[in-house]
Amino acid sequence: MLEKVKAFVEKWHMIEEGDKVITGVSGGADSICLLFVLLELQTRIPFEIIVVHVNHGLRGEQADADEAYVKQICREHHLPCICYQEDIDAIAKARRQSTEEAGREIRRECFLRTMEVYQGTRIALAHHKNDNAETFLMNLARGTGLRGLGGIRPVAGKMIRPLLCLERREIEQYLKERGIAYCTDVTNGGDDYTRNRIRNHVIPYMEEKVNLRVVSHMSQAAERLREIQEYLDGQVEFYFKRCVKQAEMGYILSGEVFQTVPDVLKPFLLRKVLVSISGREKDIEAVHLEALRSLFNKQVGKRVDLPYKMEGQRIYDGICVLEKTEYPLKEQGFERKISFADGKVQKMNWDNWEIECRLLENEEAKSNHLQKSNTKRFDYDIIAREVCIRTRQPGDYITIHPNGGTQKLKTFFINEKIPSKQRDDILLVADGNHILWIVGYRANPVYQVKADTKQILEIRIDKGERYGRDN
Repeated sequence: MLEKVKAFVEKWHMIEEGDKVITGVSGGADSICLLFVLLELQTRIPFEIIVVHVNHGLRGEQADADEAYVKQICREHHLPCICYQEDIDAIAKARRQSTEEAGREIRRECFLRTMEVYQGTRIALAHHKNDNAETFLMNLARGTGLRGLGGIRPVAGKMIRPLLCLERREIEQYLKERGIAYCTDVTNGGDDYTRNRIRNHVIPYMEEKVNLRVVSHMSQAAERLREIQEYLDGQVEFYFKRCVKQAEMGYILSGEVFQTVPDVLKPFLLRKVLVSISGREKDIEAVHLEALRSLFNKQVGKRVDLPYKMEGQRIYDGICVLEKTEYPLKEQGFERKISFADGKVQKMNWDNWEIECRLLENEEAKSNHLQKSNTKRFDYDIIAREVCIRTRQPGDYITIHPNGGTQKLKTFFINEKIPSKQRDDILLVADGNHILWIVGYRANPVYQVKADTKQILEIRIDKGERYGRDN
């Protein structure tokens, strides 16, 4: 089994010499197997392992026991173990999500947070072939395009899945043969979630009544479909560059060039346009793509409504897809200066935002470890002007690379595909026009705290009960 995983890791170039691999370990069979497989791989490839455990606060004493077991394993193997305790129920309510979705998002945020703090290069997750088959069937049953049938990718950005070449039974056999204990989440045996029902009933039935290797076959089919999707993505990108040009609040599609696009690619091209404007793919359905496509055959001035407050308009040269302008804007022009004349803490509010600024000495900061993604620290010694927390202004720019490369704020927003009507609502921490932090998106590497920093500016920004992407 280890040779199979090693070959899989090499095929997808998952781990290289010198990597720092942030490894999600819940304590269950899959993640414990992942951890021990990575320890085996360490004997062949020099790399570091940093373990992350997220306690969701959903299973009381059992969850605490899982956390204790993960810590014990890490102590035995001299591994760093970063544990997070999160109230997933409260977070799900605040974000208006299911507990399953909120848990998935929080785990990802914790992994990314640890990756930033420890300068990790990879995030290792314990998905395997059975997870892939479950995803394949779930997406097929709910209705999906080709991308959804591609299942789980072995490598997605910095995230790697070394066990995706294994079935669940191979993982359990590996642990049994080596006498390695693991924790069992009793909620996995229930049928509260769609994935659990597929795992506990559909796949066992298919293995027993249809084909014992159904999981492996579905995984192979998903891989072939991913390859096809990747080819189509390349073709869509080619026609996107030829057919689409950026407008002030959206994109213009040339009617003449669109007619040269192969029919099979047209829906993919239209979807790419809508996703580029809205920044979201969920709820963009075939009916919206067909409505947009039908505009090419209508007279100039005709419009169609689209998800996420977008609309398509027939113009002389083709179609313009843009954001509507009718919906009300929030209070604009917020600007507050940070001043510590009256002490080392300053608090302020704007709309639903709660903002707290602190001035810390370096030693004080070291004793108060920073883990929350909605809090950032900056080198106060090098700040040239009076720091402001505000919304955007003309001339704003941010340094995006440690070597000094800068980018206009407007260009950053365009590259990140942030809709124009959302840009005035994004809070900034600014040193004049030089941006220290685009809240929720990116921090400036120039102002990063260094070993010789004497004074540190710590800023916490919350929206509602909880806010923050890990950037």
